[in-house]
Amino acid sequence: MKLNTKIQFVVLAILIASIGLSSFTGPEKVESKVNWLTFEEAVEANKNSPKKIFIDIYTDWCGWCKKMDAQTFNHPDIAAYMNENFHNVKFNAEQSEEILFNGHTFKFIPGGRKGVHELAVALTNNNLSYPMGVFMDEQLRILSPLPGYQKAPFFDAVLRYFGEENYKSMKWDEFMKGYDSPLGD
Repeated sequence: MKLNTKIQFVVLAILIASIGLSSFTGPEKVESKVNWLTFEEAVEANKNSPKKIFIDIYTDWCGWCKKMDAQTFNHPDIAAYMNENFHNVKFNAEQSEEILFNGHTFKFIPGGRKGVHELAVALTNNNLSYPMGVFMDEQLRILSPLPGYQKAPFFDAVLRYFGEENYKSMKWDEFMKGYDSPLGD
């Protein structure tokens, strides 16, 4: 093979390899429209500005968690409502950092595939799945968990049920009979 042909072959091989590798990096990360806080930041913010707290419990490997980030949490109306009415927490259920809350230190527990954080287990009453949302009131009491992927229209209804305190005066089924999300079906 001539030197010129070898150089062309090497350049072509590098070009093909770089195109191939770029396809494995996945889609670019979308900038979140929700103002996410750590759990500790939300608890601290709640002292000065009491609001309900929404906690999105996720893992890095959860595909449905990523879909909920992209399609539900990043819906402009959902994000705006969450930012106005809640302190929003993004909580990795496999994080290793200890968290002090209500006089107890919650730690990471190794085991299984990767392990789990004790706070994620406590917030879900040991019924952990991903994604998992948890709503807390201004006094940091758990109102309700919300397991699984939720589309924007349904999640809009849930946000308003808790955000507007409808849970205090009516059952969920009663609320849903009278609520029509502006986001569609």
